[in-house]
Formats: sequence, structure tokens, C-alpha cells
Amino acid sequence: MKNIEVGIIGGAGYTAGELIRLLMHHPNANINFVFSTSNAGNKISKIHQDLVGSLDLEFTDTVNPEVDVLFLCLGHGNSVKFLSNNSFSENTKIIDLGNDFRLEADKVFNGKTFVYGLPELQRDAIKTANYIANPGCFATAIQLALLPLADKGLVNTDVHINAVTGATGAGTSLSATTHFTWRDNNFSYYKPFTHQHLGEINQTVKQLQNSFSSEIIFMPNRGDFSRGIFATLYTDFEGSVEDAKAIYKDFYKDAKFTFVSDDELHLKQVVNTSKCLIHLHKYNGKLLVTSIIDNLLKGASGQAVQNMNLMFGLDETAGLGLKATYF
Repeated sequence: MKNIEVGIIGGAGYTAGELIRLLMHHPNANINFVFSTSNAGNKISKIHQDLVGSLDLEFTDTVNPEVDVLFLCLGHGNSVKFLSNNSFSENTKIIDLGNDFRLEADKVFNGKTFVYGLPELQRDAIKTANYIANPGCFATAIQLALLPLADKGLVNTDVHINAVTGATGAGTSLSATTHFTWRDNNFSYYKPFTHQHLGEINQTVKQLQNSFSSEIIFMPNRGDFSRGIFATLYTDFEGSVEDAKAIYKDFYKDAKFTFVSDDELHLKQVVNTSKCLIHLHKYNGKLLVTSIIDNLLKGASGQAVQNMNLMFGLDETAGLGLKATYF
């Protein structure tokens, strides 16, 4: 097949930078344009300096409406604005990395129906979709930790979650909590109990377990590292840890990037990959589930490319065979 012509909107941010890095080496993709109004005319490698000597493209403030696939790497709420002001071919597939279309109430926009793009949950639906709402980073890690239980109707009490994300989760714009002098040697929580990803997490749990009526209690934290999410959650579970492992390994038996580990986990196992690793531990009637991902890859750009591969009938892992930066 001919190469997939790709357009990227919002090209100066972290997720766009990772998309460019992945797509440059994708065997079936060609980067047609990278859109950024504030950087138009500048070399992309001037902003994404890891691309010096590797990419000679410049940012543009115009779009090619005939590209095969469009990635939206915009701030939350801005994808609707952009699509309202720009038209693309009926044949152009769209993958939104923001949160504009993730919830059922928001999935239809201007006649376009967005499918929630978590491959471990909706692989078949993604394959036939033209428009994808890419999941959030915290949501990805937490859903992959919970969905095997929900699939068996076993999430029947409150779920308590504590998860830590790296500094890249806040994006490139500076704020009081992203400056190095504040973040270094520091740790804090934010948006306790109210994080925006709770909506999509509850939505997918109920998709598999309609009877779910308990509370998902989520404490998100900022960590003193650049990338990765380390999430732990616990809930009541009557079976043994061996029973839980059997449930999880069966649920993910066909997953290309999600694996159950018998050993305890640490973030270096997944940074720079599209993997999610899961570990299970049982204590006094509680099942502890640890889930780790790279927030920019499995939590954003890597998952977006995985969705593109499914939409175009490619090998799901194409362009994503990355080894962790373990040392």
C-alpha cells in the first residue's frame, strides 16, 4: 500500500514531538505537514531539538485537507474549535489526543462519531472507525488496571487509586508547578477526587459492568521525574492472587502492549515504550493492582499511532517497537 499521508495539528507540544519521532520511522507513514501558527516557517527541529539532523520539515500555518489521517494535539477544548474552522476530506480520518470527544455525551460532532480509542477494550470498533478519541494518560493506566475485573462483574466496592505522573504530563507551557526549581526534589497532589479523566474511567468500567455503582476515588500526584505514570489501586476481591492473575492474563491474552508481570514493577520498565505493565498483589481481602505506562506514548502518542495502525489495517505494532530506556 502507499504511505499514509499524515497531518499534525498543534505541532509544538510534547505529544506532537513524540508523534513526529514515531512517524518518522513508521514503515507506512509520511509526515505531510505539521501545523503550528506560532511557529510557522521555523524548522521543526528548532522546537523539537532531538530532531536536529533527522528532519528538515518546517512548521506551517496552512493545512492540506486531503491528508489520509489528521492528529489533533491541541489543548483540551480546542479540537472542537479547530474542526469548526477547518474542513477536511470525507476520507480523512481524525485522531484527537485531547478530551473533547471522549465521553458519550460529546462523541458526535458535526456528523462525525468519535470512537473511544482504547485498543484493549475496543479493537474491533477502532478498526472500522473514521474518528477516534484517544484516551487520557491517567485514564489509560487506570482503565487497564480495572477492566479485567469489570469484565467479570467483580468491581462491587469502592476503588481507591493513587497515581503519580511525570512533569511532561503538564505540557510545555510554564506554570507555577512546572518550573524546575519548584518541581525538583518535590512532590504534590492536584485535583484530588475531581480529575477530568474520572469521566472516561467510569464510562468504560460501566461499559463492561453495567451494574457498577460504587465510587472510584482518585488521588493524582505530580512526581519529580520527566515521564511515566505509576498507578496503584485497590479494591475488595474474594479470590486468591492466582485467581486474579488468571483473569488478567486471559483478558490481555491478545493485547500487543499490555502484559501482566509476576514481579513488582518500576517505571524504567516502560519509559520510551507503548507498553502497559500490570502487577497484582493480595492482602487481607484487598487486591492491589499496579499499572505503569509512559504518559507520552501508551498514554498519548504511541496509543494514537496504535489506533492509526488499526484504522488502516496495518500491523498494530508498526512503528512502535521501542525498547525501554532502562539505563
